[in-house]
Amino acid sequence: MLRRVANAAMILCAGLGTRLRPLTDELPKPLVPVGDRPVLASIAARLRAAGVRRAVVNTHHLAAAFASIYEWMDVEVQVTHEPRILGTAGGIAASRRRLGAAPVVVWNGDILASPPVGRLLDLAAPGGLSLAVARRSAGEGTVGVDAEGHVVRLRGEVFGLEHFGGDYIGVAAVGARVLEQLPAEGCLIGDVALPELRRGGVVPTARVTAPWCDLGDPASYHAANMRWLDEQRHGSFSAPSASVSAGVQLSRSIVGAGAEVGGRGALSRVVVWPGAAVRAPLADAIVLRSGRVVRIR
Repeated sequence: MLRRVANAAMILCAGLGTRLRPLTDELPKPLVPVGDRPVLASIAARLRAAGVRRAVVNTHHLAAAFASIYEWMDVEVQVTHEPRILGTAGGIAASRRRLGAAPVVVWNGDILASPPVGRLLDLAAPGGLSLAVARRSAGEGTVGVDAEGHVVRLRGEVFGLEHFGGDYIGVAAVGARVLEQLPAEGCLIGDVALPELRRGGVVPTARVTAPWCDLGDPASYHAANMRWLDEQRHGSFSAPSASVSAGVQLSRSIVGAGAEVGGRGALSRVVVWPGAAVRAPLADAIVLRSGRVVRIR
């Protein structure tokens, strides 16, 4: 079946990334590298694969760092700045004119996933909100879903008979009615989805079957990089512009562009950010651009 294609996507990048500190002391969460590119670039590539050609990116924390993203992006991108964080719903509302005609895709800037974008857009096309959900057993996860795929449990409130549990993965589609009614500040779930359900409305879901992850903390960030190695079938990865001393053995490690690895011995399960410098031996760690070593236990 031919699926709908979005006019544009909103990639939400204005959060503070507090759970990912100290990594986000140096880069906004959407710009931290996973594998050979920033998370934001991976999101753009997946949007492009779904037929989306244009995206709006909102910023707040370390906003100047986003000046470097244009070389990475597979879609036309417009960056907007929020001096004050408006929330997930407010950020979209502030960009209505830039986004153009609904439905539009909304993607949290810390989510690596391959959601069914076309299905989400089809579900939101009548005007409402649709959510990408990875299914779990009934009673589990952040949402409950009925036999028709509609949300019936959200944030502890129940609106119908649950057949499946699931996790909302941070990717959605917004139709014209919801887009027009978004609050100037607020949350897409708490201030849009929940009120819709309370007044008897329907919030449909599109099932996510592919693996996904959010970059919640340094351990999950490190794990995402190890998964990237597995997906790419790399034992280790070293960017062409990186420098690795002859006496260093890489084992399940990623060395970013322009990084330098000196010393002797093994670098095992280490993520070295672009431009960083580190000495072997080292294991189970993330090395930031400043040279700070964040150990993963």
